[in-house]
Amino acid sequence: MTIEILAPAGGQEQLIAAVRSGADAVYLGTRSFNARRNAENFDGESLSEAVKYCHGRGVRVHATVNTLVKDAELQSLYKEIEMLAAFGIDAVIVQDLAVAELFQRHCPSMPLHASTQMVIHNLEGALAAEELGFSRVVLARELTIEEIRKICSGTKIQIETFVHGALCMSISGQCYLSSILGERSGNRGLCAQPCRLGFKSGSRDYALSLKDMSHISHIGELMEAGVSSLKIEGRMKRPEYVAAAVSACREAVSGKAADLTDLQAVFSRSGFTDGYITGKRNLEMFGHRTREDVEASKTVLGKIASSYRNELSRIPVDMKLLLKGNEPSRLEVTDGKIIIAVQGDVPESADMAGNNYEAAFKSLAKTGGTPFILKTLDLDSDEALRLPPGKLNFMRREALDKLLQARSRIIPKEVVGPFVQPRPQKRDRIPKLRVRIQNRQQLFDDIEAADKIYLPHTEVDTGLIKRFGEKLIAELPRLVFPLQEEALADSLEKLKRLGVKDICAGNIGTIRLAQRLGFAVHGGFDLNILNSISMMKYQDMGLTDTLLSYEIRLSDAAVLGGEMERGIIGYGYLPLMIFRNCPAKGNNGCRNCTGSPEITDRTGARFKLTCGSREYSTLHNSLPLYLADKKVQAADFITLYFTIEDRQECHKIWESYLRGEPFAGEFTRGLYYRKLM
Repeated sequence: MTIEILAPAGGQEQLIAAVRSGADAVYLGTRSFNARRNAENFDGESLSEAVKYCHGRGVRVHATVNTLVKDAELQSLYKEIEMLAAFGIDAVIVQDLAVAELFQRHCPSMPLHASTQMVIHNLEGALAAEELGFSRVVLARELTIEEIRKICSGTKIQIETFVHGALCMSISGQCYLSSILGERSGNRGLCAQPCRLGFKSGSRDYALSLKDMSHISHIGELMEAGVSSLKIEGRMKRPEYVAAAVSACREAVSGKAADLTDLQAVFSRSGFTDGYITGKRNLEMFGHRTREDVEASKTVLGKIASSYRNELSRIPVDMKLLLKGNEPSRLEVTDGKIIIAVQGDVPESADMAGNNYEAAFKSLAKTGGTPFILKTLDLDSDEALRLPPGKLNFMRREALDKLLQARSRIIPKEVVGPFVQPRPQKRDRIPKLRVRIQNRQQLFDDIEAADKIYLPHTEVDTGLIKRFGEKLIAELPRLVFPLQEEALADSLEKLKRLGVKDICAGNIGTIRLAQRLGFAVHGGFDLNILNSISMMKYQDMGLTDTLLSYEIRLSDAAVLGGEMERGIIGYGYLPLMIFRNCPAKGNNGCRNCTGSPEITDRTGARFKLTCGSREYSTLHNSLPLYLADKKVQAADFITLYFTIEDRQECHKIWESYLRGEPFAGEFTRGLYYRKLM
């Protein structure tokens, strides 16, 4: 099978390094709406030149439009769509369903790739993306080869996986640490990486930082599994890194054992990890950038830079040379689609006609310094005629220059409009009060007074179904890996037979599963809804109501368009990160985890960990969010999100909310009254 090597291009130098090293496609961002806003990136003029350069050499260009957007930014997003369409971008990578929706409305011919930040980590998620009109899915980085294989075998959508680069501690797109601690959102392209600062778990000191992931030695397995594209992370990295990573991938794709020596030297964090692909999760995955790592890079930069100094001859061409007596010579060159013809001088008599072909081929095959390589030559010549090598060289250069220019022409995609800004709908009502609990031990006496009660589906039993009736919402896990999907479906079928009617789901995969089984579906906060269009898109998908992202300002939430009821979290130790490799368990494994695990940062702040399953754990903020003493009219309901509290604490917070009392102790208002970058 043909497989794509997809390279990062944070700027022009990185783009050239990627192309000359043999990348089949590059991904890049503009000045806005991309998850690496601090990279060099591209503006209108440089983007146009980048597309021309890549297309001339047969390299596809994918644009990242992979941040969450606000209503106030939708008009600018439409202009971004117009620009990307005008420059003939080959595909866009998106996280926010609003971005996908606007491309589908206004540039329907643009292929959509579902970003890894959509957290598509199972077959249901891939199928949901396919149904939503995506042509490719970038899988979450935390999957094993067996899990990737199951997804590939169950869907026709193209599958893209990361094979090298930085590996976030938190599972793709589900990190709010930078937002809550520093008001810089990773979901909006400005992660401050507080996870790489010092933390302590028990007696161990380390950053929440993993070594760079490298699956290059597993590329053969990924190809066999059915993966379509091999993605290299690194839009903030230097061009030598890009070149080394692309070269290593090319070696692996060709069946060779890739030498990672130069790649590790140019950038690593105490070496590489093979991440989650083998299913092993331990402390060996952790690492950070050392002085030795920095010094090692200096020894290989010059060597790597020289490797992409010249053009890579990669595009086969066929040539036809016509030599007729008393007529100008003619050279035709084609790449299979475009035909270029140039005229030369009248041929002269040859001393030895039998050497014409060999001599002509030798001259015309000198394509070094161009992206072309001569595949075949058809010589149509009268006997005893020739052109001197110098004149053949001149014709070759002219023809290949014209072919490169023709291939580099921008072919824009059609944009239909105009854009219509969603109409704001001010919410001016007293919100209903809902409760979410982590386990049955948190149930308090008058919880039935809540409008709705969420609890994990594993905690639901016949007694609770009878007790709460239609108020009960069974909450699905935030992560459901491929080998767990069947068991989850069976569990939900049992709950349905027992009378459960409502499900809370936080990603498109579990939404699809719950709807397929006939449940009414409520959206979780992890859908990351910040704008009216994504709100209405989820309504069109059949959601009953939804929690908004807690990265939204209440003033923005208050005017979101759409009819679907929306809510906010009004109390709780907010989930900040979600791990498949728990920083507290170490080498002991989840099954041997005891006590109430926590980690401590350099300021002494204590962050509790909860475990919803043995497949992942969640890091919670050190301070609780509290809004009981604030007048909130931005939502239809407020959810008290209980996680680490005991029964008495839950009851106390509930009563405080009913009375509108201020909080006794340290707390936070979250991001509801702050401006998020």
